[in-house]
Amino acid sequence: MFKRLPTSRRLARSLLSLGFLTLAAGAALAQVDARASYVITLGGINIANVEVGLTDDGRRYNLDLSASVAGLGNLVTSGTASASSSGQATAPALTAEEFDLETRAGGEEFNIDISYRGRNVSAFRVNPPVDDFERVPIERSHLTGVNDMMAAFLVKGGALGPDVCQRRMRIFTGLERFDLSMSFGATDEATSPRTGYQGPVVLCTLRYTPISGHFTNSDITTYLAEESRILLWYAPLGETGYFIPYRAVVGTNAGDLSMVLTGLRF
Repeated sequence: MFKRLPTSRRLARSLLSLGFLTLAAGAALAQVDARASYVITLGGINIANVEVGLTDDGRRYNLDLSASVAGLGNLVTSGTASASSSGQATAPALTAEEFDLETRAGGEEFNIDISYRGRNVSAFRVNPPVDDFERVPIERSHLTGVNDMMAAFLVKGGALGPDVCQRRMRIFTGLERFDLSMSFGATDEATSPRTGYQGPVVLCTLRYTPISGHFTNSDITTYLAEESRILLWYAPLGETGYFIPYRAVVGTNAGDLSMVLTGLRF
């Protein structure tokens, strides 16, 4: 039963990893400096505004994200979040080296710092620490071949089409380890003048598989794994060869958790 989106820690996981889906990449040596604005809604009600920035000099990338959460009754607590990711601008997928997350909500501050080496976690810190009671243990083998929750959504090379969706993301957030398996859904056309883009898009369907770090009694984890539909539309970032999420939808018992692109600058 979907009862509540918890404050800072769980809110960061739910919104950042499944709602704050970030920029996706293209040409191997392109000089890119772009910013995208998104609005997140729950059941049709605005709950957050998100700004995402991407720079890529062809060798290294930097991502930054800032979010302001308005809150929604007992479901979502108001607060702020900021995150950054940096590493090698490799193809076909980016290789994260550093990831940082800070959230403030309900009078609480929460921080995560992760270091990666060759797609393996070399160190991570969570402050304040999370109680391990009733959590699925994170094993060392779970921390190999992974990416952070921002860089995982960036893809380099190819064109806007089915290949954008044919991948599996192995994500470590600092708290949880999970997989997102993507499949091609359909090609479509974005036409709404109220969004930040009009033109061709590709729809991907996602399947969430929890690995470790989640609570054994987590209603949200169970719902996402067994019942929820997760949809993600990608759009091209002009002529740069990059792709960005245009829209994302996560089905919940409280209504659709939805994100849509509202502004784009590059």
